Order: sequence, then structure tokens, then C-alpha cells
Amino acid sequence: MSNLEDIKKVIAPELERFEAFYADALHSDNPLLDRIGRHTLKHKGKQLRPAFVFLAAKCFGQVNESAYRAATFIELLHSATLIHDDVVDDASERRGFASINAMFKNKIAVLAGDYLLSKGMMLALENHDYQMLDLISEAVRNMSEGEIFQLDKAKNFDIMEDDYYQIIEKKTASMIASCCAIGSISAGATPEQVETMRQFGLNAGKAFQIRDDIFDYQPDNNTGKGYGNDIREHKMTLPLIHLLKESSALERTLIINRIRLSGKRRRTVDSIICKANEKNSLAYCEEKMNLFIRQAEDNLNTIEDSEAKNALKDLMFYCIKRNN
Repeated sequence: MSNLEDIKKVIAPELERFEAFYADALHSDNPLLDRIGRHTLKHKGKQLRPAFVFLAAKCFGQVNESAYRAATFIELLHSATLIHDDVVDDASERRGFASINAMFKNKIAVLAGDYLLSKGMMLALENHDYQMLDLISEAVRNMSEGEIFQLDKAKNFDIMEDDYYQIIEKKTASMIASCCAIGSISAGATPEQVETMRQFGLNAGKAFQIRDDIFDYQPDNNTGKGYGNDIREHKMTLPLIHLLKESSALERTLIINRIRLSGKRRRTVDSIICKANEKNSLAYCEEKMNLFIRQAEDNLNTIEDSEAKNALKDLMFYCIKRNN
């Protein structure tokens, strides 16, 4: 697996120019909003989503103004989502730094997230990027539906495996799929090629989410996020779904009751993880993750070979196999 810096070399000039686009989008004449924008820019992530956009574009042509706007819109949306997530989770830190809600309180944080989302929408509307707006709006709707569906089903611990795949496709994979579709559209790809790239993004995104869910059941993971958070939050992810499926009716009842009554205790978390290993739940998750990886590779195999295509495949493996 290539490291991220090697992958980014293929689109280094594009990512450098993107920085200016994104900084301009975050700027505001309002001093408080501008301060929040500068904080967001200073503590940005790895820029994985813009990388997906630019590499998808370069698979079929060149990165143009439309691609820069698409990457900027998606990054604004991602930043807005993180700000809102921190409010919901009452998180005081984001990437090791103070979160927006910790710095400015929840009300301002929520409004700041709304502001960033509206900036992205205005960027698309002002440049008549209606197809881009349609695709990203659909991704936002899917993300919201997936989150609400998961929360509603988790109350009774009745999420089945098919439900889980539907949830992660909406919550995680739909955004990566949008990045790949928009990037290819910006470079003039055919509708068939766009759909291939969208499917690639869906499969890669589902594999990525399963890997993330596996990490949460591995006390020795190196992600820096700890472990057992999904159990503490009563989230029905694939390891728990498989564990309950492989358990007897009595075992299932005992596991669910234990999570409900003492799921926040480390002893309970460790016990559930131990049972998941006994039932080979993590190995099962690995198999499913690898299935989606193979499907994503099959998607890429249908397009012409190029440096960008190879880098896109490497980026997928980086996201899935990473340890942090």
C-alpha cells in the first residue's frame, strides 16, 4: 500500500490550488465567522474527499474549475457535518484541537455548520453547477436518512445485516460515491463511466466503514480513537449484528440486556468484544470488507489504465487499510 503523500503526488498541483479555493470559500466579512473559518482551515483533515474528486477527474481528462468547485463544496459539507456531529456528541475536541462548540458554544456551532453548508450550495448555484448540486444534495439526504434509520432501529437492537449495509451505504459510502461521480462528470465522462465511478465509490465506502467498525472491536488498534465506543453508544454495527445472529436466543437476550444496563462500563465492553471473537465475528467482517474491496477493484478494471486510476486504487486501500 502506498502512503498518502505518494498518492497525493499525482494531484499535487491540483491540491495546492484547491487550498486557495477552500480558503476563499471559508472567508467571511463577519469577524466571528471568519475566525471559525480560519480555525477550520488550520485544522483540516487529510483532504481525502478532494483527492477522490481530482483523481476521478484525471481518470477521464483534466481537473477543471468545475472539479475545484465540487471539491470545495464537498469539503464545506464535510466540515459542516463534523461541526454538527461535535454538537450532538458534546465533543470538546476535534483532531486533537478544541472543537467549534467548545470554543463558541453549541448555538454558534450549529449556525456555523449551517453557514458552511449554505456557502457550498451558493457556490454551486452561482456557477450553475446544477448536476453537482443535485448529486451532493442527494448525498446529504442519504446521510441524514441513514443516521436516523440507524438511531431508530438501534433502540430495539433489531438491525439486520441487510439494514446495516443500507445504513453504511447512505451514511458513509454515498459521499465517496458523489466525489467519484462528480469528478468524472467534470472531466466529460460518459454516463456509463460516471455510474461505474459511482459504484466504485459505494463499494470503497462500504469497505471503509466496515474497517472502521472492526477497529472499534480491537483494543490494540492504533487509530487514536480508543475502542468500544459503538458498544457504549448502543450502535448496531456488523460485529455486533453477527455476534447476535450466531448466539442462541438466551445468549442474545443476555448480551442485549448487558449492553443496555452497563454498556458504558469497560468490563462490559471487553466482555462483548471477547464474545465477538469467540463467534469469529471480526473474521466474518473482514470477509465482507474484502468482498466490497474486490467489487470496487472490478469497477476500476473497466476503465482505461492510467496513473490516476492506479492512485485512486491506492487511495482506496489507504483509506481501508490505514491504522490512523
